Amino acid sequence: MTPQRAGIPPRVALVLGGGGLKGFAHIGALRALEERGVRPTLIAGTSIGALIAAAYVRGLTIEHMEDRALSLRKPDLFRVDHLGMVVKRMLSPSLYLEQPLQHIVDSLAPEGTFRDLSIPLLVNTVDLERGTQVTWGLPGLQDVRVTDAVYASCALPGFFPPRVIEGRTCVDGGVMENTPAMMVARHVDAVIAVDVGSTSLTAARRVREKGFASIFMRSAQLMMRSLQQMQLTAWRGPPLLLVRPAVWQFNWFSFAHTRAMIDAGYDAACEALDGVGDALYSAGGVYPRRRVELSVDRDRCTGCGVCATLAPDLMHLDADGKAVAVRGPHQWSRADGAFIHECPVQAIAVEVIGEDGRRHRTMEHKVVGD
Repeated sequence: MTPQRAGIPPRVALVLGGGGLKGFAHIGALRALEERGVRPTLIAGTSIGALIAAAYVRGLTIEHMEDRALSLRKPDLFRVDHLGMVVKRMLSPSLYLEQPLQHIVDSLAPEGTFRDLSIPLLVNTVDLERGTQVTWGLPGLQDVRVTDAVYASCALPGFFPPRVIEGRTCVDGGVMENTPAMMVARHVDAVIAVDVGSTSLTAARRVREKGFASIFMRSAQLMMRSLQQMQLTAWRGPPLLLVRPAVWQFNWFSFAHTRAMIDAGYDAACEALDGVGDALYSAGGVYPRRRVELSVDRDRCTGCGVCATLAPDLMHLDADGKAVAVRGPHQWSRADGAFIHECPVQAIAVEVIGEDGRRHRTMEHKVVGD
């Protein structure tokens, strides 16, 4: 057995976030952890993150998960509920049938209840009727079938029917917390969170021409990103290693780039794990960190003041009403700098300063969807 990598505390939680099929990146991240001997004492997930977390707890190998992901095709998951649409019309609970998703869950998640598991598993869902988050596997929420909870966590509202569990009508936990790190914080010394749904925000073209499903998914992505940013900004838990695979350019439901997404998860996890040093033994904070310098294109700046309102410690308006950045360098984690995206004219730039002093500008405003 590979000894656990130095710098990783013995009690570490792994959190796998939601993000549609971008969650295939979790498989690559698990391989990176396995190669370094990192063995989570607790694992949690939302949506596809819950599905892959459950497969990991069941004991499925990385190779088996990769093979399943690479062989998955659209009809294996998405089958339109034509009868429901015709008979129930607007009262139909979902666009797609429940059975294909349930079959995938049954083939990957462990049988039995949460009490039967050898590794503690938390599955994040939302109770639609009560409007509350329900994390199955916590004390008092362990006597339910794991497959029911995982299905519910994958049941994106409107796409798949909700699942009633102990009288609760449950859907995808990403509605409230897409990467449920807070739920594991008090149980461990450090958290490793893999975020595939809130990675670098991209501009999307012609959304309104692609139908209601694309409009809904774009809105859901923005909502999830905003909620997660608030949670990370207010993080007061143990040290958190935030892994964000470069999957921003892929569609949430693309079956064409599975290999690339798995590899992106592996690369991002390797970089984060090998570069974190002893930071996860610190008192807290989000890692890894990088040195950055901010600048403003004065010709573009309109003086709207949004940046100064959202980040008063870093931005202010000068006598001419133009935005000015506080002189750096600043120490940022991947959870910092969300205010940059709120600039309506994209006038704020970020330069990352490497260990050798060289600078390179980050791609803060990507465009996808052509």
